[in-house]
Amino acid sequence: MDRLIPWRALESTGEHWRALESTGKHWKALESTGKHWKALESTGKHWKALEKKIARHYPKGANGRPPYPLSAILRVHCMQAFYNLSDPAMEDALYEIESMRRFAGLRLDRLPDETTILNFRRFLERHDLGSALFEEVNRHLQSHGLVLREGSIVDATIISAPSSTKNKASKRDPEMHQTHRGNQWHFGMKMHIGVDAVFGLVHSIDTTAANTHDIVAAEKLLHGDEKRVFGDAGYLGIQKRDEHKDRQGVDWFIAKRPGQRRKLNADKARAETLKARVRAKEEHPFRYIKRVFGYDKVRYRGLAKNNTRLHLLAAFSNLLMGEKCVLA
Repeated sequence: MDRLIPWRALESTGEHWRALESTGKHWKALESTGKHWKALESTGKHWKALEKKIARHYPKGANGRPPYPLSAILRVHCMQAFYNLSDPAMEDALYEIESMRRFAGLRLDRLPDETTILNFRRFLERHDLGSALFEEVNRHLQSHGLVLREGSIVDATIISAPSSTKNKASKRDPEMHQTHRGNQWHFGMKMHIGVDAVFGLVHSIDTTAANTHDIVAAEKLLHGDEKRVFGDAGYLGIQKRDEHKDRQGVDWFIAKRPGQRRKLNADKARAETLKARVRAKEEHPFRYIKRVFGYDKVRYRGLAKNNTRLHLLAAFSNLLMGEKCVLA
């Protein structure tokens, strides 16, 4: 039994065991509600579509030991993303929580170890499958009429990274940078998103260092079919930039700066309020990614690895936000 359940390893690393106990509230919530995967299991055909995107790159097991079933290891990876667990913590969770094993279709006598979980994550990063899964989820939602293309909202959020140099290289992550917002300095990266102006679902993602201005990444967030674009005051002057001058028939609803808003008459102030109500939809994906999934701090070094994780989290944020409409 000691080979199946790593009790001795856990007892020998008391610090890691305490870390596992500290996440107990997440696992209890997961066992008691199953909210995340009930919504996903209800669209069984969609899981097959996600697996199909990966299958042509996935090892066939011609040499060496046979790989884990793709459906199982993909679900393990998704659970790891849902609860923001490290590779060792995900392995231990599979041993400890029966509902996780049931969701992944795994048995206690053959579970993936932390190295297998790590290798699958690197496999997704190597083939840029995070963005492929994101696009597949959006195609699924579009087939249910949940992605409209007449209006987009653009925005960005900072995701913190460790600023300490107390590591082997005695250096910060070279792909992360610091930026000043308000009266506070932040170190990390930015996640830029383009959001549908009706349903609030993410249709475009870009990741940069935190010191990149929001307006620079805006070109990658617009799909080109928009008739209306909404943004906060950080996007003032976007329509004058060279990359947007050729866009025809687009109305730019960009917020005014706070100092200018105080000088507006009642009608213009009301117009600013109406624009803000539309822009509020882009906060919902950030809430899911940073609060529900807990990704308010980067887990990996470099932009590429975090970019893959953010595409996956955005995909399932879209599914959860569109759940009621999809299941109706």
